[in-house]
Amino acid sequence: MGFLSWFHGRCPAGASRRGWGAIQMGLFFLASSALLGGALLVAGLVAASWRKGFADYWRDGLNRVLLMAAGLLLAGATQAVSGDLAWWGLFNWLPFFWGFWGWQAYLTTPEARRRCSGWLVAGTVPVLITGLGQMVLGWQGPWTMAGDLIIWHMDAGGNPAGRLSGLFDYANITAAWLALTWPLLLARVLQPPRGWRQRAPVLLVAAAHGLCLWLTTSRNAWATAVLAVPLVLGPGAWAWLLPLLLLALLPVVLAVLPGVPAGLQELARAAAPDSLWQRLTDQGFDRPVATTRLGQWSAASQLVLERPWLGWGAAAFGMLYSLRSGFSHGHPHNLPLDLGLSFGAPVALLLLAASLWVVTAALRRGMATASPVDRGWLAAFLLLASIHATDLPYYDARINMAGWFLLAGLRAYGLACSPRRRSTLTEGSPGQ
Repeated sequence: MGFLSWFHGRCPAGASRRGWGAIQMGLFFLASSALLGGALLVAGLVAASWRKGFADYWRDGLNRVLLMAAGLLLAGATQAVSGDLAWWGLFNWLPFFWGFWGWQAYLTTPEARRRCSGWLVAGTVPVLITGLGQMVLGWQGPWTMAGDLIIWHMDAGGNPAGRLSGLFDYANITAAWLALTWPLLLARVLQPPRGWRQRAPVLLVAAAHGLCLWLTTSRNAWATAVLAVPLVLGPGAWAWLLPLLLLALLPVVLAVLPGVPAGLQELARAAAPDSLWQRLTDQGFDRPVATTRLGQWSAASQLVLERPWLGWGAAAFGMLYSLRSGFSHGHPHNLPLDLGLSFGAPVALLLLAASLWVVTAALRRGMATASPVDRGWLAAFLLLASIHATDLPYYDARINMAGWFLLAGLRAYGLACSPRRRSTLTEGSPGQ
């Protein structure tokens, strides 16, 4: 009974208690199973939509922008060259316009966001255990549980070989998940100590999390691990932290930048870990330009210019790039370009502008200087968004759901802290 009382606690006013329970469990199971975690998050979404009523949907102008984007997405699918794949690709976007609105009901208070971030961190523990198990003990899958609702595909030694992938089955996807949960975990570390019995597990998970980030050998993961620290600590720590970080990163910068004198670069490479600077410079890889990010971005930009209004259709890039370059790549490793060539430049601009509006509103209303948990929430979304400049992990449904849930939290924070909302609450409060 004590656990159930705690579990149903912190439910925001006006939100469904049953939906609140489904949301919490969905966040916990999300990393382990897209099907189970997603079904629970949808159950919470349905409960929120039923309670709020769709009239509430129309009152938010941002939802109308997303509906405009939805119309353009559907129009583009009718003109796509990728056939049925264009229609399947819409599922990466259209359901999340609904989720973005409905999930806000569970994220209106700092306590609710703290609880949700805690469940995301707790759900990351299986990722850490399986990742370390495959790298150290040679674990391999598939492992199935709960009547095949949960299936973990693992390769001994990681996938690609030598890179930790854990239950996500590919290192870059694992790195994206660890990147979005890393700031949330750092925020938990910064919480006031409650004694070593409560604090030791958090520190142990943080140490394992940092090790797994390193073992993914993902440049994105390494960058986010560094950037998360000043973002979560907040502006008050920047005066001493930023110079310290710059000093620590100086050997790495000198080791990878072109034009550095040979003697100085050799000294820097001796000081920096070999695995770090070699990975950053792609040393040891002799690759054609068409297999690089620059080659893919150049081709994607040309495709956007050729069909700027409605695009070529979801999943069209792989087919077109193979025909034009002779190399196979499923996507262009950049979200704005992927949106533009798949669905058209207007859709790309609408969706990017909507996200930027939400982030800007949260920043203007003080989220960057709020509690460590809210700073961690903001950092988690920003770092996940930055990864999509050079990769597209959102094609994994778990990453996509987590990203939209984080964005919903930013929107809920901005609305709860808006001057108009505060004045409404003040005018309607007793005794005023």
